[in-house]
Amino acid sequence: MFNIEEELKKLPVTPGVYMHKDSLGEVIYVGKAVNLRNRVRSYFRKQAQNDPKVRALVSNIAEFEYIRCATEMEALVLECNLIKKFRPRYNVLLKDDKAYPYIVVTMSEKWPRVIRTRRLEHNGNKYFGPYTDVACVGAILDMIKEMYPLKKCRAQSFPAGVRPCLNYFIGKCEGVCQGEADHDEYMRMIDDIISILNGKDAALIKSLEAKMNEAAEELEYEEAARYRDYITALRRLGETQRAAMLRDRDADVLIPIVTAGNSIVAQYKIRDGKLSGREVHYLTNGSDEVPVQEFIKLHYSEFDERPKEILLPAHIGDEALLEDFLNVKISVPERGEKRALLKLATDDSAELAKTLDERAIREIERKDALKAALSRVIEYASEINGSIPMTIPDDDDREYRIEAYDISNLNGLDTVGAMVVYEGNKPIRKDYRKFKIRTAEGDDYGSLREVIYRRLKRARNGDEGFKILPDILMIDGGLGQVHAVKAVVDAFRIAIPVVGMAKDDAHRTKSLVFDDGHEIELKDDRLLFSYCGNIQEEVHRFAITYMSGVRGKKMTHSVLEDIPGIGPKRRAELLKHFGSIEAIRTASYDDLMQVEGMTGKVAESVIDFLK
Repeated sequence: MFNIEEELKKLPVTPGVYMHKDSLGEVIYVGKAVNLRNRVRSYFRKQAQNDPKVRALVSNIAEFEYIRCATEMEALVLECNLIKKFRPRYNVLLKDDKAYPYIVVTMSEKWPRVIRTRRLEHNGNKYFGPYTDVACVGAILDMIKEMYPLKKCRAQSFPAGVRPCLNYFIGKCEGVCQGEADHDEYMRMIDDIISILNGKDAALIKSLEAKMNEAAEELEYEEAARYRDYITALRRLGETQRAAMLRDRDADVLIPIVTAGNSIVAQYKIRDGKLSGREVHYLTNGSDEVPVQEFIKLHYSEFDERPKEILLPAHIGDEALLEDFLNVKISVPERGEKRALLKLATDDSAELAKTLDERAIREIERKDALKAALSRVIEYASEINGSIPMTIPDDDDREYRIEAYDISNLNGLDTVGAMVVYEGNKPIRKDYRKFKIRTAEGDDYGSLREVIYRRLKRARNGDEGFKILPDILMIDGGLGQVHAVKAVVDAFRIAIPVVGMAKDDAHRTKSLVFDDGHEIELKDDRLLFSYCGNIQEEVHRFAITYMSGVRGKKMTHSVLEDIPGIGPKRRAELLKHFGSIEAIRTASYDDLMQVEGMTGKVAESVIDFLK
């Protein structure tokens, strides 16, 4: 098992990103650190746990993982990417999941501008960043505006006689709108700016230092401070962010690792030019060498979407053949940004190699522990029913199959049912099912009986989508819900145990409820508590999403299609034109007549009906 005290001693004294995980291995918090050892250790000190939020987080930490980075800025970018990828529940409570800014040169325009954005788009423009220092970005943009008289407005064409803006009169724009700017000279300024943003700024910094010293000698301290801020911003900008090196590109870095018991490939993913995470792949080849070429062939042939480039620390066999087969570029970088990125991955994988065997053992232990816990629940539920427990032999690798159900409605209307499926700790989303209640609107027990009846009947009729029966049914609710479901299961003469997932006053899963009224409290069983809580949240989310969709469609239909003269086509045109029911309600006769296909008679019907 993961020994937190021992693993804390092994943490490196480097910048990086750490991921706290619960007993199921789910990432519950992502954070960045200037010093991984000090930062991660701080969570387990008594004074840190005075904060209730931190105390709640720490009580659920079963293990942690980390990725080393070269700089704090790099760690910030990676932290942002991992938060968006994993959506850890404690980050939602404790952190602001924002996007970092980019500097954009709008090369898609005839007269490019230099602006700031937080959205990365593939539109022909040049993007630089993301930058974690917002003040730095502002200073750079101010410097560019002062040094280069570029066009500032969004307009792409200018009618004759157009009045120029203030920037033209104060010399901050060359007068593109007046036809006074020379396009070749303008593009030379753009090339200079792109060079600066690419880090080729030594000459500019030297010039700014000279101006700063001159201003200071003449006691122009505000002017000198402005030059100093520009120099600082340029140097911060020049800290190449290896977490965002390959701008506008997707690539994978593959590092082969041999440990005491495994051959492994560590895959570092760069998406949209940013390091977005690390995945570990275990290979079974029975040798001391990692067959990277075999991994590339088997792994990437499974996916239609592949990175444009694969970076490796050494050449492999069949490179040209694999490039043609997969339509990717395979390279071993010798210098530059790609080489720096490869070194980052290599350094991190050296630390990773020390813990991979231990992690694999912990994963097996976690899997076995979950199977044992579920086995106890299934056996107890089966004993209550007087049926033979559906246990799995110790040598069977198959996970228990769980089906969970929830009913959702809004004030007793638009009732729906939802079914989610798990095998062990893995959700099987292709097997999720939705049910629109037909016979028991507003009755939770009746709705559950209808859902389970329809599910089991379709299995008995040989429906391919329902033919696999679960090892246990888990119902969102208490004893009443369990009895409702159990009655239907018994009527089909199928030996599937049924348990309820009861919540406490804070809407957290507190216990498992059995048919005889017995409850298993989960507060002291962290594994089952996390597992049942995750399943209950997932089935509730799935049900709410479906019910909201049904409700929205029903409201749109009832309001518009009940109006004389309004059919599906006119309804679509009304919504397209106005955007919402409320906007249609407040529209005048003249406004309605602007809608395609509208007649005077129908417009009057809309007004009479809605008002």
